[in-house]
Amino acid sequence: MATSRFRGISIECSEPVLVGRFWAGVLGWELDEQASDEVVALPHDGTDYRLTLRRADTPKRDPNRIHFDLTSRSEADMTATVDRALALGGRHIDIGQTADDGHVVLADPEGNELCVIEPGNSFLADTGVIGGINCDGSHALGVFWSEVLGWPLVWDQDEETAIQSPTGGSKITWSGPPLMPRLSRDRLHLELSVPSSGDLGPEVRRLVALGAIEQTEANRTDGASVLVDPDGNEFRVLVG
Repeated sequence: MATSRFRGISIECSEPVLVGRFWAGVLGWELDEQASDEVVALPHDGTDYRLTLRRADTPKRDPNRIHFDLTSRSEADMTATVDRALALGGRHIDIGQTADDGHVVLADPEGNELCVIEPGNSFLADTGVIGGINCDGSHALGVFWSEVLGWPLVWDQDEETAIQSPTGGSKITWSGPPLMPRLSRDRLHLELSVPSSGDLGPEVRRLVALGAIEQTEANRTDGASVLVDPDGNEFRVLVG
């Protein structure tokens, strides 16, 4: 049984406040700017996770392994989301999409990719403003995260997988092979947390038993345990 919960996504960036204001503005979330080196975009729309923007020397050299798929209620809503993103410092980018693709591909002020999905997408229906947390990863990785979080597989076909909380919300998806080459340090990471009264030790041991590897030398002063999943992606577990 899962003993940790999905805390959210962390984004390593050069200017956390700038990037945080972009994401909070696009999503309609609130930004906690108490510290300039780490800011947090907090939802008030029923989403039960956060985005954490951390200052790090992690230059963007290649496409991210994680990006967000934002949903649209209508064509007007889709246009408004794109316009809001551009006004907040985003830009259009070309990743090989065609004119027949219904979604719009953008990047935030530091080049992190996102897609604004057209209305009527049945896979992302009733998921929230972030319909999908779209990840590069193997079939085995989707199964691993299903076991980690205790979320069922809601898609398992042609080596593509997706999981979703039993209570609904964003889907986390893995695209299957071929996997992207790892050319530089990843900027986006999944994060878990255990209750504030809990201890990281038992949860870290459970994650290792499921196939993760603890990076003892990478543990940081904030008390997080840093692990690597079966595909080699770093993730963090924190208390609280």
